[in-house]
Amino acid sequence: MREYLLTGLVAASLCYVLTPFIRNMAIRFKAMADVRERDIHNVSTPRWGGVSMWLAMGLTLLFAQHMRLVGRAYSRELLGIFLAATFVLILGALDDKFELDAVTKLAGQALAAGILLINGVQVLWLPINGVLILPANIGQLLTVIIVVVIINAVNFIDGLDGLAVGVVAIAASCFFAFSYLLAVLNGFTRAGAPSLMTIILVGLCLGFLAHNAYPARMFMGDSGSMLLGLVLAASAITLTGQIDANALSEDNGRSTLVPLFLPFAVLAIPLLDLIWAVLRRARSGKSPFAPDKLHLHHRLLNHGNSQYKTTLILYLWTASLAIPITVAAFTPPWISVILTLVLVFISLFLSFKTNTRSLVDQ
Repeated sequence: MREYLLTGLVAASLCYVLTPFIRNMAIRFKAMADVRERDIHNVSTPRWGGVSMWLAMGLTLLFAQHMRLVGRAYSRELLGIFLAATFVLILGALDDKFELDAVTKLAGQALAAGILLINGVQVLWLPINGVLILPANIGQLLTVIIVVVIINAVNFIDGLDGLAVGVVAIAASCFFAFSYLLAVLNGFTRAGAPSLMTIILVGLCLGFLAHNAYPARMFMGDSGSMLLGLVLAASAITLTGQIDANALSEDNGRSTLVPLFLPFAVLAIPLLDLIWAVLRRARSGKSPFAPDKLHLHHRLLNHGNSQYKTTLILYLWTASLAIPITVAAFTPPWISVILTLVLVFISLFLSFKTNTRSLVDQ
């Protein structure tokens, strides 16, 4: 555990230190987020935060390979994750600069999923009637779908200072806890790519959050949201290939549900917001990719919440799903139910308190 914590600290420190240099580079090359009608920020802000995350991730991987335990996590799958992350970083950085069309970005994301498949990162089974081993072609198709959906879900919530990196940090923290505890309690190797990549992901998010929290001095842009989404999705998929699902389901069937469902549970709110936005735009005859100011965070802001409080509420909603699901894999169900109720109560209390104050002011 100490090696993993040190790895996360190195990732956070590197990302924090590198970000100001990348910020200056983004300003020099005019990779800026100008103020548009739908935007919440009111000043032009540099993008390319994903570049500092990628550099910090690469340097952290070089550092970690010399550790006694964590160094054993290096594998073909880990190389595939880094190569795919590099591809989406380039794709996102180009989009931050030149604003690529939606079809080009979707095609690039699918190609990144293909890089994962070439390197052995693939969904092998599903927790259906115990464990269902998937045919290779079905597993490959499902892998592409999961990667593309999670990348776009992370990108979708990147509309408020500090929101996306905070949500991914919560998701990655829960996934690291799950993968590490799963290894400890079931006798699997603790040196796994999922544990290594998720603790690095936590560090990257925390290091960048210092620059991205309200008021943000830098945005991560599509280069960052695609990078974070891909690594989160790939870590979840990789875990399914590193555990004996049949043995696990005989001991604790609930644990087989978490690897693939946790990313979707954590991103359930932005995913629902995404689905609703597509339906809303299609109903009005607009393109599904047409931007508007009717997303969930816009609605919370319109109800009198500040940017800071809106972000905090969405953090709590994320934690209300991620933490209980992770805990439920290893403890009696009533513990996760209590955790859910407590977190939901706090979230609703903050929302209700702000709304009541807004009505009084009116």
